[in-house]
Amino acid sequence: MKVVIQRVSQASVTIENTKVASIGNGLLVLLGIVIEDTPQDIEWLCNKIVNLRIFGDENGVMNTSVRDIDGDIIVVSQFTLHASTKKGNRPSYTQAAKPDIAIPLYESFIKQLESSLGKPIQTGEFGANMQVELVNDGPVTIIIDSKNKT
Repeated sequence: MKVVIQRVSQASVTIENTKVASIGNGLLVLLGIVIEDTPQDIEWLCNKIVNLRIFGDENGVMNTSVRDIDGDIIVVSQFTLHASTKKGNRPSYTQAAKPDIAIPLYESFIKQLESSLGKPIQTGEFGANMQVELVNDGPVTIIIDSKNKT
């Protein structure tokens, strides 16, 4: 599992001209799933995301987490995070999990993240054409791959 985490002052997801998710301070998490991903990857990543100290404390030092600031999270599925660009100019997505594997893992990720954060998580729609808007605060953008835990 690979995530791109962006600290945001606001973010939203629109599908077919309908806003389906919107937050203020918090995180926008783009999630890519591969066939090898497991429940252990989900648990590890969700714990890492909610405890990642990337928000400013009273001294402006990145020392607090999204949980600490009572921030919100939007999760957007994004298979293109697993694009391979080694050959030619057209990306290959063969490493990305197909929907029959990815959707249950995506749904499990959302449930685990809600449990870890202690509040509902907003989402896009798996497989939909989405317009994602955000104001990256900082900017702060972090990439984490659950296959690189050590």
